[in-house]
Amino acid sequence: MVDFDAIFADVKKGAAEIIGFENISNLIKRYYETGKNFYVKIGMDPTAPDLHLGHTVVLNKMALLQRHGAIVQFLIGDFTARIGDPTGKSATRKVLDSATVAANAQTYKEQVFKILDESKTQILFNSEWLSKLGAEGIIALTGTFSVARMLERDDFTKRFKSETPIAISEFLYPLLQGYDSVELKCDVEMGGTDQKFNLLMGRHLQRVYNVGKEQSVFMMPLLVGLDGVNKMSKSLGNYIGVTDAANDMFAKTLSISDSLMWEWYNLLSDKSVSEIDAMKKAVEDGSLHPKIAKENLALEITARFHGVTAAEAARTEFNAVHAKKELPSEMKEFEACEGIWIVDALRKCELCASGSDARRFIKSNAVSINQQKITDEQFKFEKGEYVLQVGKKSFARLKVK
Repeated sequence: MVDFDAIFADVKKGAAEIIGFENISNLIKRYYETGKNFYVKIGMDPTAPDLHLGHTVVLNKMALLQRHGAIVQFLIGDFTARIGDPTGKSATRKVLDSATVAANAQTYKEQVFKILDESKTQILFNSEWLSKLGAEGIIALTGTFSVARMLERDDFTKRFKSETPIAISEFLYPLLQGYDSVELKCDVEMGGTDQKFNLLMGRHLQRVYNVGKEQSVFMMPLLVGLDGVNKMSKSLGNYIGVTDAANDMFAKTLSISDSLMWEWYNLLSDKSVSEIDAMKKAVEDGSLHPKIAKENLALEITARFHGVTAAEAARTEFNAVHAKKELPSEMKEFEACEGIWIVDALRKCELCASGSDARRFIKSNAVSINQQKITDEQFKFEKGEYVLQVGKKSFARLKVK
């Protein structure tokens, strides 16, 4: 007997908003009764070469839906990427060249199958149909929506009121994304909460073009990054990349706050709602230490991308380095000449981005040489071998000749 209540609870877990959930529930029931699949679309513009955990929030939910009958239409927006999604932008985005788009798209194809079931995934490129629309098709598409409705978008409204330029091509972006849903005839489209306007456009255009269905819209929250404040972003440096080394992935996950841990459980873990609730109660009543709960989360996330063995090894390494204050078993090695200044040494060993960063680390007591804190900004190295450390996670071995 299929427990649909449990399935639907897992599907809803962590969701910010679902428009048309009854349709989704009926599609899942139909799958178990008849074996007929349904189609769930996600569009990603290949504007950056790598995915991070923030991107995987939606992918994890799609992987769950694949287990209940969904075929994922993973749409790489190689055409729309040349326009650039204006969502949340205060200025017109720079146009990406085709070579960059193609290179980034290839990395997406390689990385999504760390999460999605390849046998139940279609990789698609929207240039296949958008390139063929032509002037006549584009003009017809623009006739389906008014400028007044377009200006209802919060970011467009702000830019219009502040007299910040809005390119006509930016108005085309949500129309083109919506037209993807017309071509793919998808049953559900998924995305982050910042994509609501674009996702609803697909629903609108499916009606306009008489597709015979209206896609449900499934929105997931934006994942808060390592800083505990801002959404996860490469530009802010508060991210964990899906290609990060196992040791880094494990250690970075353990660095989040106890309160943020539960949000990450809801958005990143495969554990059910009841399992997470039970764990949270155990932490509250003292029967489970929050560090153990966070360690279990770090293990699950790391194992997803590197396997269980590598995740366990990362935990062992972390405990050896941080709990027992031992040195990492592996670290990058560098060479320098006698007399090298500590600031230059930190830069040479790739432990800081600039001299000002190095001096800031030294002043904040974050720099150690051979596990001894150093606060002398004028320190210079004599001949010998040294282990340099910045913070709790960054190490390098320096050989001074």
